[in-house]
Amino acid sequence: MGDMLKERREKSRKRKQLLAQTLGVSSADELRQILGTGDVPTKKNHSKPTSSSHGSEQYDYKKDGVDEMVYRDSSTFLKGTQSSNPHNDYCQHFVDTGQRPQNFIRDVGLADRFEEYPKLRELIRLKDELISQTATPPMYLKCDLNTYDLKSLNAKFDVILIEPPLEEYQRTMGATNMQFWSWDQIMNLDVGEIAAQRSFVFLWCGSSDGLDMGRVCLRKWGFRRCEDICWIKTNIKNPGHSKNLDPKAVFQRTKEHCLMGIKGTVRRSTDGDFIHANVDIDLIISEEPEYGSLEKPVEIFHIIEHFCLGRRRLHIFGKDSTIRPGWLSIGPELTNSNFMPDIYASYFSNNQTTTGCTERIEALRPKSPPPKGKGSAGGRGRGNFQRGRGRGR
Repeated sequence: MGDMLKERREKSRKRKQLLAQTLGVSSADELRQILGTGDVPTKKNHSKPTSSSHGSEQYDYKKDGVDEMVYRDSSTFLKGTQSSNPHNDYCQHFVDTGQRPQNFIRDVGLADRFEEYPKLRELIRLKDELISQTATPPMYLKCDLNTYDLKSLNAKFDVILIEPPLEEYQRTMGATNMQFWSWDQIMNLDVGEIAAQRSFVFLWCGSSDGLDMGRVCLRKWGFRRCEDICWIKTNIKNPGHSKNLDPKAVFQRTKEHCLMGIKGTVRRSTDGDFIHANVDIDLIISEEPEYGSLEKPVEIFHIIEHFCLGRRRLHIFGKDSTIRPGWLSIGPELTNSNFMPDIYASYFSNNQTTTGCTERIEALRPKSPPPKGKGSAGGRGRGNFQRGRGRGR
């Protein structure tokens, strides 16, 4: 019995030493003070000495001086946070290692994102099949957008994706082998002239002043901003701290924004023939491209195609790597052209401008709650409980 007790005491002593080493204290005796589990020492009331010669009170500051604690790492400070485990502080982990906190978010890929939601996985699979069946052959046009008139396309589009080479990419991404566009140039594009009566525009606007300038562009083109798709960049393959910081910047920017604008009257509760809302989320988490590359995540195409059923899709500032079935890509970075307005218009003859919808997709897709006052009759039953937002889109 005595040997077992000695063995357990030895194990306890080793655990305390390891914990003390982790928390950065000199010995295991200070663990109670660090963890806050020990008794709070009572302050001793020191009588104030009086001087008989001078008759005035004197105070010795050295007696109540607080001993300085030497902190060897940040573990002690993290005990004051909401996390019960200091090792879960991914912000401090980023400071120490350069690995961004978003690197540890699980199931961000398209393949394994909805493992626990079989109906949603089936919905996405069925929509992808329908999109591929109804997609037009890929077309592309090499042109100088500074001088090209977008009206020459002789078509109206349901979805317009704009991916401009912003000037901020020159200092943040290190890109130098292209012509960069200012927001004044982007604003002069006649996007509103080629947009259909009800349509959407997706504008990549960077991460700094583009958020404000992008809204100005949407207003000029006749769109109203309704969503903000955020791209969170991971650096799993190349962890480290960015050396291209903005002037006088304190934090590192690890995300970009894509503003979504809407033209016309489109409501998610009544326009199910044109939009399917809430299929995807407005967040993209993917690896940051290589230094000097301006490639955007391919997931933005999936989000657009799942959301809008319109088949007339235009990609402005497209590249060879972004040529995609169902899309017309235009821009100076393309190396060839195959666009012919007559052939492109023939793909939408007989007003076949949408992909349509199957009964199974209609049954699986998320729907808006019924308008207030039009639900099933009754008192306060569970069926009358209104879920979701009050105003549909």
